[in-house]
Amino acid sequence: PEGPGVAITPPPGGLKMAGPEPGGSFRRCLARLGALRLQAGSELPAGGRRTELHLLFDQLISESCGPAAADVCALLVQACQLVHLDQAHLVSKVCQLIYHLLNRFQVTFDEQNLNFLLSYCISALKQCSSWTHVEILQALAALVYNNGPKCQKYLPDLLGKTGLLVQFSDSAQPNTELRTAALHSMANLCLSVPGQTYLDESYRSVCFQTFLSVLQSSKTSDVDDITFCVLLQNALKGIQSLLNGGKMKLMQADQLGSLLAVLKVNTEIDIGKCALQLPVACKTVWEDEEERAEKKKHRVSLTLAEEGREDLCDTGKESIRGVDMLKLRLGDAQNSSHSDPKTLASDAAYVPAGKDHLSSHCTSWKRISSSESEYSDAEGGIQSKTRSYQAKVRQGALACFLSTIKSIEKRVLYGYWSAFVPDAPGIGSPQSVSLMTIALKDPSPKTRACSLQVLSAILEGSKQFLSVAEDANDHKRAFTPFSVTIASSIRELHRCLLLALVAESSFQTLTQIIKCLANLVSNAPYSRLNPGLLTRVWNQIKPYICHKDVNVRVSSLTLLGAVVSAQAPLPEVQLLLQQPSSSGLNSSGSGTPHRFNSSEQWRKAVPLEGESPDNPVGCMSSEPCWLIRLCISIVVLPREDSCSDSDANFPSGSVYEPSPVRLESLQVLALLVKGYFSMAQTYLLELGEVACKCMEEVDPSIQLHGAKLLEELGTGIVQQYKPDSAVAPDQRVPVSMVVTFWTMMLNGPLPGALQNSQHATLQTSACDALSSILPEAFGSLQNDQQILCITLLLGLNHSETPLVKAAAARALGVYILFSCLRQDVMFVADTANAILNSLHDKSPNVRAKAAWSLGNLTDTLIVNMETMGQSFQEEFSDLLLLKMLRSATEASKDKDKVKSNAVRALGNLLHFLQPYHVANPRFRETIEESLQALISTVLSEATMKVRWNACYALGNVFKNTALPLGEAPWTTQAYNALSSVVKSCKNFKIRIKSAMALSIPSKRECYGPTEQFCQIWDALVEALQKSEDTEDFLEFKYSASLRTQICQALLHLLSLAKSTDLPLIWKTITENGDAIRSYVLQYMKSGVEENEAGTHTDLCERERKLKGAIEHLNGIEKQVEGKAGVRVCVYLEGILTNHANATELTKT
Repeated sequence: PEGPGVAITPPPGGLKMAGPEPGGSFRRCLARLGALRLQAGSELPAGGRRTELHLLFDQLISESCGPAAADVCALLVQACQLVHLDQAHLVSKVCQLIYHLLNRFQVTFDEQNLNFLLSYCISALKQCSSWTHVEILQALAALVYNNGPKCQKYLPDLLGKTGLLVQFSDSAQPNTELRTAALHSMANLCLSVPGQTYLDESYRSVCFQTFLSVLQSSKTSDVDDITFCVLLQNALKGIQSLLNGGKMKLMQADQLGSLLAVLKVNTEIDIGKCALQLPVACKTVWEDEEERAEKKKHRVSLTLAEEGREDLCDTGKESIRGVDMLKLRLGDAQNSSHSDPKTLASDAAYVPAGKDHLSSHCTSWKRISSSESEYSDAEGGIQSKTRSYQAKVRQGALACFLSTIKSIEKRVLYGYWSAFVPDAPGIGSPQSVSLMTIALKDPSPKTRACSLQVLSAILEGSKQFLSVAEDANDHKRAFTPFSVTIASSIRELHRCLLLALVAESSFQTLTQIIKCLANLVSNAPYSRLNPGLLTRVWNQIKPYICHKDVNVRVSSLTLLGAVVSAQAPLPEVQLLLQQPSSSGLNSSGSGTPHRFNSSEQWRKAVPLEGESPDNPVGCMSSEPCWLIRLCISIVVLPREDSCSDSDANFPSGSVYEPSPVRLESLQVLALLVKGYFSMAQTYLLELGEVACKCMEEVDPSIQLHGAKLLEELGTGIVQQYKPDSAVAPDQRVPVSMVVTFWTMMLNGPLPGALQNSQHATLQTSACDALSSILPEAFGSLQNDQQILCITLLLGLNHSETPLVKAAAARALGVYILFSCLRQDVMFVADTANAILNSLHDKSPNVRAKAAWSLGNLTDTLIVNMETMGQSFQEEFSDLLLLKMLRSATEASKDKDKVKSNAVRALGNLLHFLQPYHVANPRFRETIEESLQALISTVLSEATMKVRWNACYALGNVFKNTALPLGEAPWTTQAYNALSSVVKSCKNFKIRIKSAMALSIPSKRECYGPTEQFCQIWDALVEALQKSEDTEDFLEFKYSASLRTQICQALLHLLSLAKSTDLPLIWKTITENGDAIRSYVLQYMKSGVEENEAGTHTDLCERERKLKGAIEHLNGIEKQVEGKAGVRVCVYLEGILTNHANATELTKT
């Protein structure tokens, strides 16, 4: 066990010493205690009794055999019962016993014994002499460790306003050892136990302020360095426990700023200095440093101009949480004695060679520490111990920082970005300490790794924050924009991390550096930055791909994966992938020979069209992508004999590379295929064989990644053949090669993977891979292979595993759209039954996938109805159609993810119905329920996608002339729902779709009586006037599209209006004529511009619609009593004349 005053000391789990009779001597001591208790008050003299207790306690303290937990509890209780509080020496000894036993053995107390022992210690603190308090507090710390929830009733005595721990840990406490022990107990009390009650807010606040005040205090001359370090350690671990408890929220800016300030000071403690760096009061330091920094800026502005970077605080209002940043500024005063490694090897960090290139630089700064020659042997020992404790403080501060990051929102954290992340190298002046300073300068590998973990945590999820970064093109600005400052910070992070990469010797820390680089690469907006950053990363990491340490190799491949997935495709990365295979792969200093130099080729690739068989794709002389070749060789080639992995966890007798290396290589291949398919398609058949080989292996992880690689290959091919694809037809993978590819898959291990019920995740990935087949290629497969695919998917749709069933349901939804399958009535029926089965599954994920597939299936029904006519409708089962209607209606009441596609399916199904279906009594009730479901969904508070789909579905319903539109009672409800939405819905996309639905009926009778027709007209006019009214600025960009759709709907209504409708229409025009005129003129004028909104109508077509409405109204003019019809015609002709005049003026 650790000595007195240590930071929180967890009992070693289950540590028990072997002996001839485990716990035998312990039980004998327990028996002697029991005998002494029986003799209490008997003939045994008090002095002799005390002596025997001392001897017995000494023997127990030296006991090494592991007793039973119950024996420990009984012994400690009996010992405390025998020792009265007026016997100070025995109280001290029994407290040492408590501390010793609880730290050596894993003991769980019942509530009764714990309460007794806690009461004893608290009473001892109140009654015993002050010289015993340290031992008592150590015993108390051991008792409360992991027992905080059981100590609730003692918290007022310990943490109240006059609580013992609060008094002893006060800054006025002269005894530092006592203060340290009190902090130790307080920190242990703050430890959370999962699933149990935690400290109340008032106690958490007291503890936090106590720990913070310790970290803000200065070391006095009467306190030695080691003692002060232990004090800081306990305070840091206490704050870490509070933050890890999950209830401590640093909501106040000053509270968070103060904490981050002291953490930053403690991460700098003795980096490269002999003297101990003292934490000071954070507010005065930050304010003073800010003032000094402001003065310094004027002195060095000319020097900094070349770099184009200024302090983040210069950005003024552009800075995030500027107040917090000002509070956390740290200038050069605390770091004036720090040497800057960046200025020693700034150029070297960009050299693409290995470590040998930098050997002369690394030794000059990498392990900066006090020279041993400055001290005598005794002094050197003390200094070494001091540096060890200081390193623990730095590690504790960094661990606490990591917990802080996890307990606050990222948007708040990024307000303090400049305090911990460098934004410029030191040029002619000392640089403030940042996380990178620690990673570069700290003599402890563990501390360097901790700082990199913290930096990784900051970078993780920072994509949105860093997305504002942009390199400055104009260097003559009077100020530095925030975007340029962030860009400068990103560049500096690249420079420092690459510098740390080539200088690091610890394999564990090296792994953390590469992981940190991967996080940076994943979040940096390279498309907005000047090229070159990724090239430096690429060239520097290449040697480490063949490093002798497995973890370094894995993290290097992870970094390469991050590069190829960063905003892919990037031109810079495209060029890097085309580099010669040997570039940058020498001087790695590893024990693993390069696979590129091997004369053995795994398998010759099939020459593509236009290539000579003498120069196949796989030849090194014309290697299109060295990284693909590297990853393939890692996955499939046997391991080299001279390869020596430093990690003993990986069996040395394995034929291949260790599994993590192969898995990471497969992930890199998948990312390459996804981001740079045009380059990967050269290796299509070879990559297919890699996927096959992986799926044939025993390791489930390798099998799974092989299936995922196959899915990415299939998806890449499908993307090339999409109608909106930018890939030229002659640049696409030929369909014949795609057929060859999938034939190889289906004749290989893919069917076996689909049927591997012992590995559900593999089945799921195999389903996803099978659904990525190119439709054109599927039609060219042999008939038995097509049947195999369909049979496997239909069978997996009945799987008991939700993941597999969901994947199978989705795959069927893809297949139902294939042109070679959708006209097969039997396949459509089988797929429908399978999907309906999944639609009633208890898993929400399965139901969501099934609903999506049902929507696709109903899309197919509409396509078949339009292309095949009545023959398909007659062949399709009425019973199945009814079943689909009922299931979709029921699904429309499910969760939003299910509902959005269920209403889409309902619209298609109601559109598909024929007159004999509508007349069938068995359908009538179901049709009514389906329509009511759609209407209620339109008016519901569901998500935008659900309501949009519901409006779209009602528009589909209106297209079916077999339905009694305009006559049935549900017609009024449907029109009222759409009218309400078009006027008042906050989402403009839903308004647009509802206006579109209102303009679909092609006959006046479908709109019902005059009153209803005019209500729709009035609603559209009102919606037109409200088309710019929105509380959400993001909706405003859709207002023009909304006006276009409403104007089209109004003209459509006018072209269908009856004579009885015109008086009410004219009344509305009379009241709102000027507004309507302006909007219609704007609609006429912007005909071509609005094509992006999905309304594919040009200027001439809009004129034709207006003229058509005028002609229609002229035709019914004679039937109108009064002059309403004439007035409406004159009004519309005036609009047309104004438009014609405006057009003529534009032409001239």
